[in-house]
Amino acid sequence: MRYSGLQVVFQEIPNEISLAIHVVGCPLRCPGCHSSDLWPANKGTELDEQNFAQLIAKHKKYISCVLFMGGEWHSKELLSLIHNAKLHGLKTALYSGYELNQLPKDLLKELDYLKYGPYIAERGGLSSIITNQNLINLKTNENLNHYFTEGVRK
Repeated sequence: MRYSGLQVVFQEIPNEISLAIHVVGCPLRCPGCHSSDLWPANKGTELDEQNFAQLIAKHKKYISCVLFMGGEWHSKELLSLIHNAKLHGLKTALYSGYELNQLPKDLLKELDYLKYGPYIAERGGLSSIITNQNLINLKTNENLNHYFTEGVRK
């Protein structure tokens, strides 16, 4: 599994400060994708246990959550990194273009948050009231889309 970048973000998971890791190699290639630079699988840096541990050590005092921007196509490796994050007391999240029923159940059990659904340009992302995507808290089953659409006109 490889990644092309990371950043500490406030807006992706409500009420969390997340280390967003941009995983490369997305097989979906949704038309209009805002992250098409993540499609090539050979791009970026290897994200193995050792590199991940270094990233966590460097950012742990600033973050409450690790957000994987993709990576579900490497479910075994992703699960290992999720377990590692949990050992450090961090919550975990995944942004996926797959539908909920296409994601491995063992992966869903370990995550705290999940954004799912392919990007459809005409429907927009989470800030659109007609989006097909959903961000959910998997521990409470609460849909969190309202954090992104509050104040948006219908």
